[in-house]
Amino acid sequence: MFDAVREVIKYRNQFLDLLVGVPNYERYVEHMREHHPDEPIQSRDQFFREAQDARYNAKGGKVSRCC
Repeated sequence: MFDAVREVIKYRNQFLDLLVGVPNYERYVEHMREHHPDEPIQSRDQFFREAQDARYNAKGGKVSRCC
C-alpha cells in the first residue's frame, strides 16, 4: 500500500515539475550515469541554476519570453 502511495507521489511531482518547466534532477543523474559515466555529475543546486539560466537567460542576459 505504501509503495503505491510513494509511486503516485513520485509521478505527481514529476507532472508538477513538467507543468512549471523544472527539469527532473533524478532523471538527469540517471542519464549521466548511463550515457556519460566518465563525466562529473552536477550537484542539485548547479543543475537547477544551469536550467534556470538556460530558460531565462538565453539571449545574452535578456529574457527570451514575453511573460
